[in-house]
Amino acid sequence: MKLALREAMIGFRRAPMLSALSITTIAFSLFAFGLFSLVALNLREALRQVESRVEIRAFLADDASVESIADAMKVIGDYAEVARVEYVTQEQALERARTELKEFSDVFEAGFLPASVDVRLREGFRSPEQVADVAQRIRTFAFVDDVRFGAEWIQKLYTIRNVATAAGIILGLVFAGVAIIIISATIRMAVMARAREISIMRLVGATDGFIRQPFLIEGFVKGIMGGVLALGLTWFASLVISKYFVQTTFFETRFTLLGLLGGAVIGVLGSALSVGRQIRKVT
Repeated sequence: MKLALREAMIGFRRAPMLSALSITTIAFSLFAFGLFSLVALNLREALRQVESRVEIRAFLADDASVESIADAMKVIGDYAEVARVEYVTQEQALERARTELKEFSDVFEAGFLPASVDVRLREGFRSPEQVADVAQRIRTFAFVDDVRFGAEWIQKLYTIRNVATAAGIILGLVFAGVAIIIISATIRMAVMARAREISIMRLVGATDGFIRQPFLIEGFVKGIMGGVLALGLTWFASLVISKYFVQTTFFETRFTLLGLLGGAVIGVLGSALSVGRQIRKVT
């Protein structure tokens, strides 16, 4: 292993321009992947914030008693899907309408809006089916006149989230595949540049595994270095976007480490795909 590591470092010193080009190419490939991941992360955060506002509003009959409402709120609050239950009086509903619809505040009159029970759901229980199920259970209370939860809006939100997730996975795999192809090409050039040396090593009895090790280590190191550079570029892009366009959220530490590990894995895979085939061509 020490010998393989030494040979990998010698390869860097013998072709510094080629190594720098390889690392830069890998970095920009991973940078493109990082930028897309950053967009996907912030889109998902935005959708999560919008999703947190999913609410079921049950409008109450005028003759509903305080005791029956309190009992119902306790039952609803015990639902596994429910995070919070809030009682809104007619006066509070009127004030909220005047605040949210200021341009129509003069048309609202006292008693115009009914009292209601507003129900917020827990994260992970906001799919259209789960929201509809909770709304249906709330409808069974005798003093509930109507239940509204924006079924069409929730369905569209859920569809957008699923499409964004699927697009993120597909494009992420595409970017990773491109990075592997680029790394394979750069490692292939490194093997070709050392064709004579490999031929001599074979003449003295070196196995393919022994010859392959330095190139795998080289791919690993290039993947790590390219990942670090790509991470720095992505962080800088995030700062620029936050300063001049819109506030963004950067990756958590665990995801940055996972990105570096991903760069290393891609480097090794790219090397493994190209080095075996190229070595067999060297005689």
